[in-house]
Amino acid sequence: HVQLVESGGRYVQVGDSLRLSCTASGGTLSTYAVGWFRQRPGQGRDLVAAIDALGKSTYYGESEEDRFIVTRDSSENTVFLEMPDLKPEDTGVYYCAASSQFIPITPVAFWGQGTQVTISA
Repeated sequence: HVQLVESGGRYVQVGDSLRLSCTASGGTLSTYAVGWFRQRPGQGRDLVAAIDALGKSTYYGESEEDRFIVTRDSSENTVFLEMPDLKPEDTGVYYCAASSQFIPITPVAFWGQGTQVTISA
């Protein structure tokens, strides 16, 4: 049974950068596409970025296009989300999710517990 653990979220200022990590244990992540979802207070989870199992195709939400970068390192069983030039609207809990389907990353086989990202204006 694969378990996903996110890390890297914290309180930062506008314009700062963060790198989130999603590390799998109990099994390999290499056969799954992985998505990063953001949940703002009182709202549902929105897919902001995703990467296919081979690491050859990526997807970004409209607000994240040309800004966020999603990568994966099979040797570390980890998927990363680079978030430069952070804005207040990037605030939320970020979850990673593994799926056998690339886009739209459903059905989700495994969810992480989430990591809080807060950007202060």
